[in-house]
Amino acid sequence: MQVVIAAGGTGTRLKQITADLPKPMVEVGGKPLLEHQVTLARRHGIRDILLLTGYGAERIEQYFGDGAAWDVRINYQRETQPLGSAGALLHAFDKLHETFMLMYGDTMLNVDLSRMLAAHPVHASATLFLHPNDHPQDSDLVELDDANHVAALHPYPHPSEYSLPNLVNAALYVFSKRALQPFLPHQFERATPDICKHLFPAMLALGGVLYGYRSREYIKDAGTPERLEKVRRDYESGRVAAGSLETAVPAVFLDRDGTLNYERGWLTSAGMLAMLPGAAQAIHEINDSGRVAVIVTNQPVIARGECTEQELLHIHNKMEWLLGEAHAYADAIYYCPHHPDSGFAGERTDLKVTCSCRKPAAGMLEAAARDLNIDRSRSWMIGDSEADLKAAANFGIRSVLVRHNQTEFKDSAGWQCLPHHRADTVRDAVQYVLNEQ
Repeated sequence: MQVVIAAGGTGTRLKQITADLPKPMVEVGGKPLLEHQVTLARRHGIRDILLLTGYGAERIEQYFGDGAAWDVRINYQRETQPLGSAGALLHAFDKLHETFMLMYGDTMLNVDLSRMLAAHPVHASATLFLHPNDHPQDSDLVELDDANHVAALHPYPHPSEYSLPNLVNAALYVFSKRALQPFLPHQFERATPDICKHLFPAMLALGGVLYGYRSREYIKDAGTPERLEKVRRDYESGRVAAGSLETAVPAVFLDRDGTLNYERGWLTSAGMLAMLPGAAQAIHEINDSGRVAVIVTNQPVIARGECTEQELLHIHNKMEWLLGEAHAYADAIYYCPHHPDSGFAGERTDLKVTCSCRKPAAGMLEAAARDLNIDRSRSWMIGDSEADLKAAANFGIRSVLVRHNQTEFKDSAGWQCLPHHRADTVRDAVQYVLNEQ
């Protein structure tokens, strides 16, 4: 297996820090960003590394040499003029392995590379690492279909009225070399074609499959002074080290209706969604804490025929967009579409079942634990009903009850399951959880 690292950029936005230093050589934790990537590859058993260099190539080659000091084999492909990210990759075609991983030299990441490589389908042209972030409005966003194939690419900038999923292209890819063959020699009108803006749309136009790999793992662009400073703080705090799926992380599970948004009957369209005061800030505080924020919601409106999965997706897209405007994000959203009772006009008989995911069952929490590697010993559930409390108990975690729609606590007389704490608002609940050991 091979890792290819695009390390040829001039780093114009970092000039005040780097001067004439190539931006992949900027230091985090006492060593260059590029060295962090090399050691990550070696940790996952990948010893063949190809560096795509340009500006400052001599400095990079002098530092890394043939890679023997890191127990890897490093080769180089140098561009003599700017080729763009897609052009640089095509320029190195003869040195690429049949399957290879591509990362960018100005990115700090701690990703389980072995897991991502194993997830790359043999039929896919490329696999894209996707994750939510706290600024989707100025990020390249991706829509997936039910098979996790890329259905649409939405490069930045986005119209302000959009409500797109907070699924960001983080610029970490697995490629099948054969998928690049149709673009040789240079098959783009632009002299400096971009992978996301030009190569991927061209692949889709030829019928290629792009696969979306969702993950909560740590990956951040350090290409501006502000982002570099954030990466350095994350490294010093240990957040980068704990960012891989190899490391279990505590979660804050959140109910949706009545906890994060006003419950006004059943939500059946995005236009009905209104967030509760402080809800987005509460999730932002979870994000800042290093815990994962996971929304788990019963949505029997689907089984009852009152809302389709596509309409529910629009509701959640709007919620994610509103959270993003407050620099917050949910790491994952799980929903249960089932409902055990019949008698509704237009109901879906295939979803009229007693399932293991509908709260108070813990199926959604269990799925999140598998997908995100959650440390349940340090996790909490926040909700406004006994079903939320029971789901927490069934999963083996503590719970906080908040006032329904932040107006009143539901009548708990006769409840068989009581919370570990009560809070007036979801933000109060989050602050209590974050202060608990």
